[in-house]
Formats: sequence, C-alpha cells, structure tokens
Amino acid sequence: MRSGFFKERFGELTALTDSNLVRGWSMALVVALIVAPYLLSAYQLSHLTVILFTLVGALGLTVLTGFTGQISLGHVGFLVLGAYSYAIGVTRFGMPPLLALLMSAIVPALAGLLVGIPSLRLKGLYLAITTLAFSFIVNAAIMAGGDFTGAGRGIMIQRPEILGVSLQTDQALYWFCLLIAVLALFATLNLRRTRAGRAMIAIRDNDIAAQAMGINLWRYKLTAFVIASAMTGIAGALMAMYVSFVTVEGFPFLLSIEALAILVVGGLGSVLGTVLGTVFIVLLPEVTTALFSVVGGRLTDLMTTSAHEIKSMLYGVAIIAFLRLDPRGLYGMWHDVRHMWTFWPLRY
Repeated sequence: MRSGFFKERFGELTALTDSNLVRGWSMALVVALIVAPYLLSAYQLSHLTVILFTLVGALGLTVLTGFTGQISLGHVGFLVLGAYSYAIGVTRFGMPPLLALLMSAIVPALAGLLVGIPSLRLKGLYLAITTLAFSFIVNAAIMAGGDFTGAGRGIMIQRPEILGVSLQTDQALYWFCLLIAVLALFATLNLRRTRAGRAMIAIRDNDIAAQAMGINLWRYKLTAFVIASAMTGIAGALMAMYVSFVTVEGFPFLLSIEALAILVVGGLGSVLGTVLGTVFIVLLPEVTTALFSVVGGRLTDLMTTSAHEIKSMLYGVAIIAFLRLDPRGLYGMWHDVRHMWTFWPLRY
C-alpha cells in the first residue's frame, strides 16, 4: 500500500507520469486504437474519427482557456479559418495537401495574433464577447468573398493523398486523424511542463501575482492565442477532409458551446480531462438517441426533426450538472476513484 507520493528530483516533477500502471494502460489504449479499424463498423469508426479531430480542437482551447484562463466564445471562428484555408489552398491555389494543412495552422495563428493583441487588457465577459464578435466577422467575410470563398455555396474538396498515402478510405483518414491527435496530445502535455506552460498557468491562477514575479503577460497571453488558434485550425482542416465539403453553415455557433462543454465536463486545465470530456460530449447525442429509441414513441423522432435543439439542450444540461455536482469534471471524479483505490482502506 502506498502511503503518499514523493518526488526527490526535479525531473520527477516534470515527467509525464511516474506510474508503471499508467504506462501500461496507455500502451493498452494505443493498441486498442490501432486495432479499432479492424473491429469496428464503418458507423462506429466514423464516430471515433470525429472524436479524434474534435480532440485536436479541444486541446487548442485547453491551452487558451484551461492553461491561461482566457475565455473564448470564438472557437468556431478559428475552425472556419482552418477549414477554408485548407480548402482554398488545394482548390484555388493548387497547393499540395500537406502544405495546405500547414496553411490551415498558419492562417488561424495569424488571426489569433490579431485577436489577441487588442484582447490583452480584456478579461472574462469582455474577452468572450470580443472573440464571439471575431467569429461573426470571419463568417461575414467568407460570405462576402464571392467565388473565391464560395460564399453561401461552399467549397467541395476531395480527400487528399499525403506523402503517397491516399486518405480516400475511412480507415486511412482515421489513421491520419489518430496521428495528428497523438501529436497534439503530446504537444499539449509537454507544453504544460515547459517554462511557457507554467507561466500560462500562473497567469490563469493570478495574473497580478504572476506579473509581480516577472512573468511577461503580453508575451504568454499572445503565445496561448497563437498556439490555440493553430491547433484549432488544424482541427478545422481535418473536419473539412472528413465531410469533403466546406461551408459556413457547417460550422454553427453550437461548436463553440460544445468546445466549452468539453472543458467543463472533462475538467478545466486538465489534458486527461479534455480527452474524457471529448469522448463524453461527442457520444452524448448518440447515447441519448439510443435511449430515445428504447423508450420509443415521439421521442425517437426528436433526434431527426430537432437534432440541433436537442444537442444544444444536452450540452447545457451537461454543463449545469457538472458545475453543480462536481466542478472538477470527469478528471476530478477519476482523481477521487484513483485515490480511493490507492489508499484504501484509509480515507486520505
């Protein structure tokens, strides 16, 4: 029985994990994700692919809101920029898909820089309104772009071939999204261990105290905006590849609420919580649909006739429930279960 957690060297404090059990479960998860395309149906694999590229975008918001404490309601604006940057790059300029994918990170990152500069002195509701206004500006600019952006008609794209590997099949696209999601996950985990990551968390906890300790608020807030925007843009490009069609209507404001719901449900500031929250929020409508089908009657038709309204209601209920019952989210619940298992029969 372990009586506590002890760190003797600085390297142990910055290590991703010191538990062989965590390493073992992580390897088991990797193996499960590798064999998943061979065991799941096409419908189930599509949901797993959605979880992967949603996770990439949610990790970007984790850097901005979870690490740095900057509330953003304009998450969908960066998704739109990433999707359209990729679509315009491959259809209008004839860019190689890999270069267009890079552009889907660079363009939103530049936009995040532009949004971040005037937002440096804003907090809370004022920052949220600023980012919300940005998302509406992006949509208006695309609608006014005419043939170049496709306006209201959108842009049709084909699934690409990257480094000689075709992503036409669902399995191939799943592998690619899995690769990007793993890279984004490790990048976020390692960012938190760096000097910049610790500075962001200090700003989130108390920006006045952080500034008094010599942390440059201007630099690290802008860094958080740029990193979050770039990761979100890549998620938008992956989403565009998945649906093979880019239009403003495909990126409703509900996606921003979904991203915030992922952070609240998973646990604000936790990378593991972001993963758990993504799985929970993406599968929540599907689980609700299955429950409605069991009950039968008119409830079965609600998810087809009023799917958008039902999803909005579900996200709202999930946010309220977790804020009321356990603000730490799923990560906090997992933390309690892990400690209960480790320290049983003791209560600390």
